[in-house]
Amino acid sequence: MLRDYGPLPPEMLRPGVGYAQPTQSVPDKVTLDDDATSVMTDFTRVTAVIILPGDTADEAHRRMIQRGVRLLLVVDQDRKVVGLITATDVLGEKPVLVASERGLRRGEVLVRDIMTPQERLEALAMPDVRAAKVGHIVATLKKAGRQHAIVVDHDDGNRSVVRGLFSATQIARQLGASIQTSEIARTFSEIEATLVR
Repeated sequence: MLRDYGPLPPEMLRPGVGYAQPTQSVPDKVTLDDDATSVMTDFTRVTAVIILPGDTADEAHRRMIQRGVRLLLVVDQDRKVVGLITATDVLGEKPVLVASERGLRRGEVLVRDIMTPQERLEALAMPDVRAAKVGHIVATLKKAGRQHAIVVDHDDGNRSVVRGLFSATQIARQLGASIQTSEIARTFSEIEATLVR
């Protein structure tokens, strides 16, 4: 038989109240010999920041600023990853090229117009990441000429899921050293290739 349960005393919600969000604590300082997971943003502990392909590039930029990130996962209505967009994509030449190519105003450029689509994304496997050191991730980012690396894992149904990501900026902050990748140079070469077409 059920016991009698008394109600809890309510309190008024105060103005300016925020809300709890998952947090991942990462060590302030790491070395190249520390476990790679110590510099990974783990989406099982931190909510991924997402955007839809039909949102504007300006909205993507606002969301990056608001959440303090430089990469958004682009997801469809079923929350499946269809690409990613970075601050370099939003603030670089891509929006200008798309706008002039299509006769749009810059504010009309959509995420889908400048994102890197899923079929062009490379990812690191979580089992490899678990066995790696920070130095391996730095070498991987440098070799790829990228600021970010996505990590994939498998869920209980053996489906691939984006588990997390690495950011050269975050790793550099934790190492206390700068990490130079060639993402900007690659972006300019992509622009040049587009202009030649």
